[in-house]
Amino acid sequence: MPSPWFGLYLPQLRMSFDRILERTLVAEEAGFDSIWLMDHLAAPMAPEVDTFEGWTIASALAARTTRIRIGHLVLCDPFRHPALLAKMAATLDVISNGRLELGIGWGSVPAELRTYGFGDEPGVVRAAKLRETLEILARMFAGEPFDHVGKHYTLRGAQGRPVPVQPRIPVHIGGGGALHTMPLVRDHADWWNCPGYALERLDELRPLAGHARISAQHPVGLAANFAERDEARATVQRRFGSWGGVVAGTAGEVADALAREVARGVEGFVCQFGDFGTPGTIERFMSDVASRFRT
Repeated sequence: MPSPWFGLYLPQLRMSFDRILERTLVAEEAGFDSIWLMDHLAAPMAPEVDTFEGWTIASALAARTTRIRIGHLVLCDPFRHPALLAKMAATLDVISNGRLELGIGWGSVPAELRTYGFGDEPGVVRAAKLRETLEILARMFAGEPFDHVGKHYTLRGAQGRPVPVQPRIPVHIGGGGALHTMPLVRDHADWWNCPGYALERLDELRPLAGHARISAQHPVGLAANFAERDEARATVQRRFGSWGGVVAGTAGEVADALAREVARGVEGFVCQFGDFGTPGTIERFMSDVASRFRT
């Protein structure tokens, strides 16, 4: 069976930076391939909770790690002008020696955009802006002067320096919308991140992804043993069940569930653990679950 990559989703809320760093370093040491953050100005449904800014946290983690790749699921395109985003991405790629994964979307929480003054544009407009962003990013990453005259952005004589370390920063676009999201995946993404709520439509949506490879996002309830499986399942369902795509049980049961998706063409997994990713769970997942794919 092909060996997928494994990422740890560690949204930066309800945790101090020291705890986020601790779990990132544990994940790196345990063998996780990547760490994934969120990009919100306030936590959805919990605006009173401290929430660190996504790019600042990514930069801090990049400076304190050596191997693990770093990305967001997903950056909110309306938050940043595309030229600024390109500069930020290239800089982080250089700082991290080529470890950036660029996950981006067109803004999934309209109320957040209204609250913080980013406007009230419909999804079709936000998707069109993201398309232009992706076009501008590619031109900025090339490092040569260029003009861009689009419907939403105009750049004249723009040049992106430094250029990224990677020949191409991998672009991840997440979502399951056939009308607005999947055409962007088809035209611009290296990876289509299928969120839990869309996994039931994976086979239906897959032809719309073009040549993009597939990753899946899962809440995971990993039980230490058979006796704890019901508790692990109940916990992850209570905390993240509304996301869809819950996988829970013993290490063998979790591995079997992921193996079925590998057989359907999934090549990467982004996992959020029901216990918020304690060091013990991070290590046990890699030793008891991921190891079954890495023989």
